Amino acid sequence: MSNSPYDIVVLGGGSGGYACALRAVELGLSVVLIEKDKLGGTCLNRGCIPTKALLHAAEVADQTRESATFGVKARFEGIDLPGVHAYKDRVVSTTVKGLTGLIKSKGITIVEGEGRVTGPTTVQVGDTTYEGRHIVLATGSVPRSLPGLEIDGERVISSDHALVLDRIPQSVVVLGGGVIGVEFASVWRSFGAEVTIVEALPHLLPLEEESSSKRLERAFRKRGIKFELGARFDSVKHTESGVIVTLEGGKTLDADLLLVAVGRGPVSEGLGLEEVGVETERGFVKVDQYCRTNVPTISAVGDLIPTLQLAHVGFAEGILVAERLGGLDPAPIDYDGVPRITYSEPEVASVGVTSEVARERGHDIVEVTYDLAGNPRSKILGTQGEVKVIAAKDGPVLGVHIVGSRVGELITEGQLIYNWEALPSEVAQLIHPHPTQSEAIGEAHLALAGKPLHVHG
Repeated sequence: MSNSPYDIVVLGGGSGGYACALRAVELGLSVVLIEKDKLGGTCLNRGCIPTKALLHAAEVADQTRESATFGVKARFEGIDLPGVHAYKDRVVSTTVKGLTGLIKSKGITIVEGEGRVTGPTTVQVGDTTYEGRHIVLATGSVPRSLPGLEIDGERVISSDHALVLDRIPQSVVVLGGGVIGVEFASVWRSFGAEVTIVEALPHLLPLEEESSSKRLERAFRKRGIKFELGARFDSVKHTESGVIVTLEGGKTLDADLLLVAVGRGPVSEGLGLEEVGVETERGFVKVDQYCRTNVPTISAVGDLIPTLQLAHVGFAEGILVAERLGGLDPAPIDYDGVPRITYSEPEVASVGVTSEVARERGHDIVEVTYDLAGNPRSKILGTQGEVKVIAAKDGPVLGVHIVGSRVGELITEGQLIYNWEALPSEVAQLIHPHPTQSEAIGEAHLALAGKPLHVHG
């Protein structure tokens, strides 16, 4: 049986899919949204939201342990893991409920089930075929592994398993020093585990400015988080109580658990894409800057395409596609202008490009690093870190890179500075509120503009 044509059939109800659906109905288009699991996708159910809840619980644990530093008497009695999960699940379930209500209230048809593309304008769910003038693929991603490394969900786990783990491991090896690996390492350390991160590249968070990575490594060392950098995984074997991880070169690490955090792969297999001729590369759907595939009636957004795997990028891509199909003329996304945050303790946040990329692109650059040691609000919070600003010589700001507690909230200003192509001298004219951590951004720009205030040297 066939359902009368919609304007858009959206396959996947995560960040990219539901944002596309919401914007499309605002523009007067009719939409059917197909989702096999819960609305909100990875981000809301198994990604950003639950991990940040765990990280907040971790922060509370650390603050309780360190309360004497602030003259407050408190005893840390331990982590009540069922209590932590209940808090995390409450945040997730109330958000899912709110989102589902919002989507339904807009007149979007929600179909629960697994969809498969059966033609350039048709998607089949069970025995029903949904037809649209346009299909938007938003099927997202899942945790990846390495060749020959089997995730069993017991001793060798992915981030999906880590989020529902019913115990705090005494020791963990985290394979992968990217965002996911670093965030889980941070949580488990705060919960009392011995943690070792194994990263094949020379630094943790290898995509960040090198000085930010080094700053994080220094903080992690202080916290007792160990790491093996430039170290490749060789094999893992089960022991009576856990695992032994062997690295290339023969070094071994014993632990209760191995978390595999080597990135996320696109969900594109078995969707019927080959049959309708949608081009893919390594599983990712290939698109142009307007998220169009090579099939004129099919677009793709979010983790399924080889852009930044971030929920807010999915939102933006979904909105872009909806506006294009709604007859507007949206601008392509400048992916350098998207803020990126790792919510570990300390946090690492950035927008724009690294000094290395700026030089590769032929810029003559100037840069300033402002240490949070000179920032009173950071002293009050007991955090260390820095703000590094990179600018073109006699030109606009090209990158803002920050490390410290809660600095994820500061990067929004960096986003405006970068995307509005501000000159350091223009930012230097703005008066930042005192005492805040945001002053550190102001101080860095004052220094770059040649009129440093609270800067030694």
